[in-house]
Amino acid sequence: MKTNWPLNSVVLALVLVIGAVSCWEVFLRNKRVRPDFDDGPELWADKRGMVYQPSNKATVFIGSSRIKYDLDIDTWQSITGTHAIQLAIVGSSPRTMLKDLANDTNFKGKLLVDVTEVLFFNQSPGVSQTPDEAINYYHKRTPAQKASFEIDKLIEPRLVMLNRDFYSLNGLLDHLHIPNRRGVIVAGLDFPIGFAETFYNRQTKMTNTFLRDTTRINKVRRIWASIPKRNSAPPVTGKALDSILLSVKHDVNRIRDRGGEVVFLRTPSSGPFLMRENKGYPRGKYWNKLLAVTQCKGIHFSDYAALNNLVCPEFSHLKRHDAVIYTKGIIDILKKETDWKL
Repeated sequence: MKTNWPLNSVVLALVLVIGAVSCWEVFLRNKRVRPDFDDGPELWADKRGMVYQPSNKATVFIGSSRIKYDLDIDTWQSITGTHAIQLAIVGSSPRTMLKDLANDTNFKGKLLVDVTEVLFFNQSPGVSQTPDEAINYYHKRTPAQKASFEIDKLIEPRLVMLNRDFYSLNGLLDHLHIPNRRGVIVAGLDFPIGFAETFYNRQTKMTNTFLRDTTRINKVRRIWASIPKRNSAPPVTGKALDSILLSVKHDVNRIRDRGGEVVFLRTPSSGPFLMRENKGYPRGKYWNKLLAVTQCKGIHFSDYAALNNLVCPEFSHLKRHDAVIYTKGIIDILKKETDWKL
């Protein structure tokens, strides 16, 4: 007698998988979790391909995580009528991205460079690893990868469970809170689930859930406080610092020689984090020297009344409302103090 068990088993397995996936999605939605985009090389490469727009039509932003939170792209675009291209990468130095744009003879646009000193003036391989991966992916993208991205961008904003960092199976396993042995410091930074969400334009925003939860806020503050223990290397000085500055100057000049324009930004930080940054990276030896060597305009948040009262909830990034204020302030300063036409 012929049996249909193998086929029935496949159908049953399929039904169970679909049921489990649907239940997980419904559960996350009931928790008021919203879909967002994975901020990987694919999304970065999509934005990297936009930098060739005329300089009167777009401005490119590079840096670390702060400018991803602090630049409100909708505000920028509504006031200036120009496109904001967000290329900053969390936990990395923008010098790698600056060099990539300097090497690209077709890039001749406006560039704003976010400076977080502990990352910008850093020679460890870790601060260039993620930018290197994103840049290599962009330059080596295949037609199949481009097509895959076009499909993904239609699906990702519709399913919460596709969030790779937090709600996928691997993401959940990565965030299992297994106590560490005494004296052990884990390699990664274990940010709480719901800290932020990333949009298709690569802007990142703190969630309202996070901002209402002092426990989560304090956890992120403790993460920032642990950074000196993770990185025992002292700030670069002397010849090492001079080498970094000369490299930045070389890249800036290459962009300028093609008609491009470069301005540096020092985005806000607060509390103990700002105190530690000021102590480790005195303004005169780092920020001021960067501007003097490159002969670039720089906008330091502490110099402007419209910016210096902004407070970062977890000491390092602005909340949504303050990002709008910061963006309006930057636009106003650029209009008044540079020849940029915005």
